[in-house]
Amino acid sequence: MSQKKPYLDDTLTLQKLSQQTDIPKKQLSFLLNRIMGKHFFEFVNAYRIEEATNLLSNQKLNIKQIMYAVGFNSKSSFNTAFKKHADCTPTAYRTTNL
Repeated sequence: MSQKKPYLDDTLTLQKLSQQTDIPKKQLSFLLNRIMGKHFFEFVNAYRIEEATNLLSNQKLNIKQIMYAVGFNSKSSFNTAFKKHADCTPTAYRTTNL
């Protein structure tokens, strides 16, 4: 995930990730759900939010540009996921971490 960054693809699905990793879909789902305790989108969004926190230090990109760059298509989904992982909104994060 960290090297190839498939999470940046806004159309990423469990099927696509399965194909990219050569892990059968059922096995990948089991690994995420039972072993890691996360659903597919929780797993992917954690990587997306980590990438977003890195990009938020770049003043040249606005939050909407960052949202699209990390694989989100909806501002509300981005804000919800960001708040869940970072305990604040992207705007608040940027303000406190500059």
